Amino acid sequence: MQSSHAAAAVSSAFDDPNLIAYGGLGPVVRLAERCGLPALADEHIHLPCSKDGIGAFPAAKLMSLVGGMVAGADSIEDMDRLRHGAMPRLFTGVRAPSTLGSFLRSFTHGHVKQLHAVARRLLPRLAAHTPLLPGADQVAHVDIDDTIRRTHGYAKQGTGYGYSKVNGVNALLGVVSTPLAAPVIAATRLRKGPSNSARGAAAFVAETIRTARACGASGLLVVRADSAFYGADVVGACRSLNARFSITVRMNASVKAAIAGIDDDAWTSIKYPQAVWDEEGQCWISDAEIAETTYTAFTSKPKKQQVTARLMVRRVKRLGTGAQAAGQGTLFDTWRYHAAFTDSPLSLRDAERDHRRHAVVEQVIADIKNSAFAHAPSGYFQANAAWLTLAALAHNLTRAADALASAFHARATTATIRDHLINVPARLARSARRLTLHLPERWPWSEDFSQLFRAAHAPPPTA
Repeated sequence: MQSSHAAAAVSSAFDDPNLIAYGGLGPVVRLAERCGLPALADEHIHLPCSKDGIGAFPAAKLMSLVGGMVAGADSIEDMDRLRHGAMPRLFTGVRAPSTLGSFLRSFTHGHVKQLHAVARRLLPRLAAHTPLLPGADQVAHVDIDDTIRRTHGYAKQGTGYGYSKVNGVNALLGVVSTPLAAPVIAATRLRKGPSNSARGAAAFVAETIRTARACGASGLLVVRADSAFYGADVVGACRSLNARFSITVRMNASVKAAIAGIDDDAWTSIKYPQAVWDEEGQCWISDAEIAETTYTAFTSKPKKQQVTARLMVRRVKRLGTGAQAAGQGTLFDTWRYHAAFTDSPLSLRDAERDHRRHAVVEQVIADIKNSAFAHAPSGYFQANAAWLTLAALAHNLTRAADALASAFHARATTATIRDHLINVPARLARSARRLTLHLPERWPWSEDFSQLFRAAHAPPPTA
């Protein structure tokens, strides 16, 4: 590729009032309206009245924030991208960044809980209107994990050094997925940076399970988590809501004793379809051995909180150094063990493979950090808590739109989706009181865009 004209023969001017940079934002906003997001905002968010009108029209402000995030905004100032060119003709009620910032800063903890209620109710509606979670009536998974959103400076409320030794705030996410669908975010919590991972985890798990059930997960539902969430209260929350659990356990004395009691003939060899990076050994591994035994957990708790279930154990040979690296063998094999506590009804091989897929939540965390949650944009903690929930709303809305577009986009990252379907340049034209979006000729993903556009703008189904 090279320039087709001399530099002196090319000029630029920002002077066309009919152009927009986000042609794909129209069907996404239409989908949100069909699912009742503005009505949910008006119903559940009740900010106090004030002379400057900060708490007025919460639906318009929420839609502006979510729309900006869908288009790629990751800060309050970025919301100004919604006011260029012909955008005011395509959308009404767009608010200025200063207004949106004041709106977020007016949130208290109670108002953030109201926003959580909006998010909980929207996801089942998206699942009902789009093929968002296919197969949820057969098998679905809930994955729980937290992450540190790094911040800089000392002006932000709630920041501190947590388990990662990084200064920031702690974001807890609960995601729902099926073997056929990409994960969506069912629940969020923003906590202070030094918060323990398991703080409030039982109530959070229960909320995520209820949201998953409301989305149609009526079949087998397995809650997966790492060892930070291994506790009697989390397992109890799963069992009380008729969900299965699969949680990595800490290698304490009783777990080590249970592993030592496994007969050598009980171990079965497995080979990973793809090599796995081993942090402790600093190497790639591609095979291991698995076995299981019965284990009673939480024996220090009252009898009603003790749980007897399966202890799945995976062991990997510990690679030596020195003499072995020079070609000398070892006298006997040494192993590193990884165990998970589960009541999954699947076979050992399937249950162990299923547990390793818990890493899907890490993909969601990476995705949301690469989009709307790239920053905690406000100095106010509750404003950032609201921002996290809005980022989850934007993520789920984008996922629902992609499920309408194509099978490929239904599993792509949101960054890819924005490039292909949202950030499509368009020219707005009006004729006979109708608006027409003129899009680029030979756009590589025009068929997928058209599929999304038709589905979002179709007449509502008759009762």
